[in-house]
Amino acid sequence: MLKLVIPKGSLEEQTLRLFEAADLQVRRGSSRDYHGTIDDDRIERVSVLRPQEIPIYVQDGLFDLGITGQDWIAESGSDVEVLTGLSYAKTGTGHGTTIVLAVPNEHPANTAAEMPPNSRISTEFVRLTERHFADLGIPVKVRWSYGATEAKVPEIVDAIVDVTETGSTLRAHGMKIIATLLTSEPVLVANREAAADPVKRAAMDDITTLLLGALQAEGRVLIKLNVSDAARDAVLAVVPSMKAPTVSPLTDGGFAIETVVDKRGVNRLIPELKAAGATDILELPISKIVP
Repeated sequence: MLKLVIPKGSLEEQTLRLFEAADLQVRRGSSRDYHGTIDDDRIERVSVLRPQEIPIYVQDGLFDLGITGQDWIAESGSDVEVLTGLSYAKTGTGHGTTIVLAVPNEHPANTAAEMPPNSRISTEFVRLTERHFADLGIPVKVRWSYGATEAKVPEIVDAIVDVTETGSTLRAHGMKIIATLLTSEPVLVANREAAADPVKRAAMDDITTLLLGALQAEGRVLIKLNVSDAARDAVLAVVPSMKAPTVSPLTDGGFAIETVVDKRGVNRLIPELKAAGATDILELPISKIVP
């Protein structure tokens, strides 16, 4: 039913992991294959292509559904429907990326507005950079970069516009960030005509639910425990929760408590629960959380 395209390159591994967690595992003959399948009748076929191209292909109807970055939608000016943000990056979940303007540490400019006219700027984000400086009223010479962008300053260009998660690579190359042009994260996008079709839209909504459920569960576990009536309040004072813990009465007069917590910190939480009076403590993995 749906023709799906997912990003190749830095986001590929995390995207495939997300789909597997969502019970939508992408099957390919090898990691080099550009096409695959998902054992789900809502998805007709899957392609793996560069994220730079995906917004245009989805806009033009070559694919119904795709994952790309907000940065490439802005750069291409594509007209697609954004179904949801997907908070993950090449290093895992909960990370965004930024498109930044960087110059050598010794450069006199500390903001984009301080860049001298006719500065040479190297970037993959040519249109985004040109629009940014046009808005500032500063003429610049923007040159397309085929990679290793940070290696081109200061001999070849005066500044670069590049994507970064932490800025550490830029700092390691003796550069400082003086402006953020865009904050970006992966997004699930749809062709507008396909999204207007009721049958396809229902399938898109299902896929969205599964992906967001898997992301919500990332880094979280289910804690279950028993507690006596006398120790209940003391244990509840220790128990963290996404909303409110589930408390159920037991036949012996005690209570069963379960709650979803971050995996980080469980090594401290479990001893605290035991010290407060909890017994029969279980830690269980979670594959999805659907509100």
